Amino acid sequence: MQCFRLEGKNIVFNEINTNIHQNNSSFYLVEFIKLLKKIVLCYNLMIAAEIQLLNDENEIRDNLLFNYLNNDDIRGKVELKGYIFNREVPEDNNEGRTDIKIQTNQSFIETKAYYIIECKRLDSRYLRGKSGLNAEYIKNGIFRFVEEKYSSYCGINGMMGFVVEDIDIQGNTENLNFVNEQYFPETNTEQGLQRVDCIEGYEYIYKSRHKTVSGGNLILYHLMLDFSDNIT
Repeated sequence: MQCFRLEGKNIVFNEINTNIHQNNSSFYLVEFIKLLKKIVLCYNLMIAAEIQLLNDENEIRDNLLFNYLNNDDIRGKVELKGYIFNREVPEDNNEGRTDIKIQTNQSFIETKAYYIIECKRLDSRYLRGKSGLNAEYIKNGIFRFVEEKYSSYCGINGMMGFVVEDIDIQGNTENLNFVNEQYFPETNTEQGLQRVDCIEGYEYIYKSRHKTVSGGNLILYHLMLDFSDNIT
């Protein structure tokens, strides 16, 4: 504990060991998966409500963000009150605006210790082409993390694929891997999208591994959310 004097008064601060979780990949991994579980819970609530959405990335994201992730009643029910979700926040390096920035308790100790989730729509067209939403998912999604337009202080970030048409979601990950390998070698992919079993009762979550342009290790979790029956 440290004691400082300010204007004649003793002010006591608890000395915090900021190295407890610094660059601790295991800690960040556990926390991020916990966050993904909460997002899935909110997604399930959206589907149960039979909400109708336009085929628009921002509208889908904002509905999830404002009506669920930032809804205090729901945040209490799914235990999300330790997190702050912000949309379209400029990055510290001024290179880009993030779709969703997630600050945690750790962010108040290490200001750069936050997570980013990039959102992209996915449909049934040009599934293996250099154009189309699969290509967009890689070129303006995955690559933004690799080129460090978005920071990855924790070494872990995520993407949400908003599925807006009826497709084989599992099969489409093979299409994404094909497009990535065929057309976008600059994503420095060490492991393409592979399904991971980390959320009980939810099968559409995947993980990929990359090297950033500065040589850093990057893990991206890909959460595929099926809104195909909700698009008007």
